[in-house]
Amino acid sequence: MTGKFYGIGVGPGEQGMISVAAWECLQKCDLIFVPKATTMPFSLARSCLPPADIPDARFREVEFAMDADRDALTLHYDALASSIGDELRAGKDVAYLTLGDALTYSTYIYTLTALNSQIPDLHHRTYPGITSYCALAAATGFALGYGKENVLILPCPDDVRTLRSAIESHDVVVLMKIGARLPMIIALLRDLGIAGNCSFGSHVGMADERICTNLETLDPGQPQGYLATILIRRAASIRRASKTGTHRSAANKGSSSTKVG
Repeated sequence: MTGKFYGIGVGPGEQGMISVAAWECLQKCDLIFVPKATTMPFSLARSCLPPADIPDARFREVEFAMDADRDALTLHYDALASSIGDELRAGKDVAYLTLGDALTYSTYIYTLTALNSQIPDLHHRTYPGITSYCALAAATGFALGYGKENVLILPCPDDVRTLRSAIESHDVVVLMKIGARLPMIIALLRDLGIAGNCSFGSHVGMADERICTNLETLDPGQPQGYLATILIRRAASIRRASKTGTHRSAANKGSSSTKVG
């Protein structure tokens, strides 16, 4: 009999942020695939796990490059699915660990799709995780959807007109995959007069975390990394659960020395 495939969301960032059910499942799996960016010396997803005596031999790192070539990505995930499929056919239960939620802009989605095409009768279960924007909302007291607000989750577009239209037609916009577009975003939010209503987070919960709850004071020229998220609210009528104007970084995370702009 073939084994079962599990997708497990962990983190993002803070160690131990994983559901009890997912953690119990993970400890029983025969093999755990963990994604690792080629630019990183270790897997961020694995570093988010609680301390435990899971043998290193049960982990298998899978390197990923941020490749925009769809054909190259397809070949990569087909090869990964083939490797996982071999283990499943050998009767092993296999987990795939992913940072954040397993089905929200995750490499697990592509892996699962490729596996389903290779193993039509695939037995699998997905355990949800915490998204980066939920972690940022919790860290900054930003309500995601108050009353009947409509919310858009959006990978950052390349042109400012598309972004402006999205903001003007929604109460809240969750902006992901920001990268080098940060200066464009900050300029637009300031032009719309709503930068003070927004929160920014980069590597939330990690050692190099950076958080700002008033984008009027954020320096867009500072490198923020790929794992950055912005929460945009068009109206300023919703009070925050925490102070506005807060900057938090690894140097003052969780301390009383938090800077207020």
